[in-house]
Amino acid sequence: MSHPPEELQLVDFDLEQQKLMDNARTATARRAGSTIFHGDGLRQTMVALLQDAELSDHESPPEAFIHVLQGKITVNGNGRSWNIIMGQLLPVPPERHSVTALEDTVLTLTVLRPPAIAHALTDTTARF
Repeated sequence: MSHPPEELQLVDFDLEQQKLMDNARTATARRAGSTIFHGDGLRQTMVALLQDAELSDHESPPEAFIHVLQGKITVNGNGRSWNIIMGQLLPVPPERHSVTALEDTVLTLTVLRPPAIAHALTDTTARF
């Protein structure tokens, strides 16, 4: 998808949150997610986690942030942790981390990535 996309699509966050919470309630892992925007340099995913659901230990993207839309989570990193509540935003820690829902929660994960073209040009220019 190029930026800006040729066809802009409105996302109803309230409707998407409800849909994901409904899906999480029937999922074995007690969570659900969907990509709400994917462009050349940005991806935003909405995730619903039921209380006590966990995103197990995983690598961090180079640059990203978590925005809690409803509920409360704990992000556990390398010997440190953050409690994030509705309305708060946290840059994703640079180390491996996990996420646990302290109550039913919906969040967005926004990942910033260098555009593919700029990355390719940087790699090509570095060889000269």
